[in-house]
Amino acid sequence: MEKDKRKLTDKELKRKDHFEKLNAEMHQKGYQIKNMIIDIQQANFQGPLSMLPFMVLAFGVYYYVNGLDIDGISIGIVAAAYLLILVLIVLHELIHGITWGIFAKDHFHSIDFGFIRSSFTPYCTCSEPLKKWQYLFGAAMPTLILGFAAAVAAVITDQLLLLFLAEIMLLSGGGDFLIILKILLYRTDKKESVYCDHPYECGFVVFEK
Repeated sequence: MEKDKRKLTDKELKRKDHFEKLNAEMHQKGYQIKNMIIDIQQANFQGPLSMLPFMVLAFGVYYYVNGLDIDGISIGIVAAAYLLILVLIVLHELIHGITWGIFAKDHFHSIDFGFIRSSFTPYCTCSEPLKKWQYLFGAAMPTLILGFAAAVAAVITDQLLLLFLAEIMLLSGGGDFLIILKILLYRTDKKESVYCDHPYECGFVVFEK
């Protein structure tokens, strides 16, 4: 199975080294580690699928309030939407970083951004353990702002382009939703726990005692 292991990038190796030191420190303090990894292929399928009910709800509310007028859609608007999607995908990761950076003791020194070439997607990771609510808040914030809040704004202002962008952002929040769901469903009898991004896998770890 060794040949099936993915070769880590230089940034991932650096984070792995930092994480091993953190793990040793937490172990000395009496914490045990629990890996909560999500299969990337599973996330790519189940993540977007899990967001479909929210997307249908957003579209249904918009249609009920404003109807659907597509006469004003032009090639220019479609091109602008494509560019805005690229900007919003980057902004999605920035919101993760800003939120977690506010909570982290070392603030933005604990935040790392990168780009996965194989899937052509940016990412954000926090190397510092956070309280459960802090980690959840940082994981949910991009979709709350760019997805749900933008959908509400689209309904209020009757902006079809804004609704389309909100739907895309809801769809892109599927991976975060799976992580949030995994955290909420996790049960433990330990009294103390902190949450931290896995240094190179899709998911997180729980340090608990």
